[in-house]
Amino acid sequence: MLTRRSTLGGILLAAVSLGAAPAAAQNFTKQVNIIVPYAPGGSSDILARLIGPKLSEAIGQPVIVENKPSSSGNVGADFVARAPGDGHTLLITDVGTLASTPNLFKKLSFNVQTDLVPVGMVMFAPYLFAVHPSVPAASLQELIAYDKANPGKLNVATSGVGSVQHLTALVFTKKYGIKWGIVPYKGGAAAVRAVVANESNVIFNGAIATQPFVVQNQMKGLAVSGDKKLAALPNLPTFKEMDTPVYDTGSWQGFFTSKGTPAPMVARLNSEIRKVLATPEVSKRIVDLGGELKDGTPEDLSKFVTSAIAQWGEVIKAEGLSLD
Repeated sequence: MLTRRSTLGGILLAAVSLGAAPAAAQNFTKQVNIIVPYAPGGSSDILARLIGPKLSEAIGQPVIVENKPSSSGNVGADFVARAPGDGHTLLITDVGTLASTPNLFKKLSFNVQTDLVPVGMVMFAPYLFAVHPSVPAASLQELIAYDKANPGKLNVATSGVGSVQHLTALVFTKKYGIKWGIVPYKGGAAAVRAVVANESNVIFNGAIATQPFVVQNQMKGLAVSGDKKLAALPNLPTFKEMDTPVYDTGSWQGFFTSKGTPAPMVARLNSEIRKVLATPEVSKRIVDLGGELKDGTPEDLSKFVTSAIAQWGEVIKAEGLSLD
């Protein structure tokens, strides 16, 4: 199981250097499609639509964002895995959720490590742990007490079965004996809307898509994952302060492309995306939404995926979770 000794954060911190070797010149000859494997409005979708226009300017071709939500992101990932290996089809996704799928799905239609080519990490956003305003709890301990007095009344909205949000909820269930239900939706944005509407009433979700609703008091924040406060919500305690399990869990967003894409094209994509992330307009927007820039080389992202598969595999095995 992931613990505070988890290496996930350390791998990415080592990858933040901007000093990647320059890519060999590679031309883009047609439209580039960015596949978002979740519904519109979630973290991956927000980032795709923020990065897409500037990437288009850089490569001199249209960049189109297309949502393919289903099966916890597997449908969109499979689409990219089957696309021509020419660097013109990209996947932007929650890397943790992508890494959990090999341990969850016995008959997965693609191989995460051989059918998708890492391009580079984009961002880390901590999870906001929040509830609908009607839930009479202003802290984790109050939520636990409420659950013990009302077992089965709470439902956690997640971005899909097997997502990191789902796994995080399972870890909290086991650690604190909470009797909540876990309800999957087609992406983080749909999960947020469900909690705002009080269809479900608890959520762990990336800050970039969730923070605005907490700031506007449409949800009540209880905590933030990781060990850093959010500037927009400085009164929320961190998971590390609360000594919770998997304290460094959150939304790790990265780009992948199709198997067979030549290494020089991958390097060009990596270089152009990192330049976009470095622009004040994009970098400030990500930070303002509660995220942290996390760029690096394709090799850095590959190492992160390998580590995440092993780490979340321990959680999935401990919970006896399997999907077909």
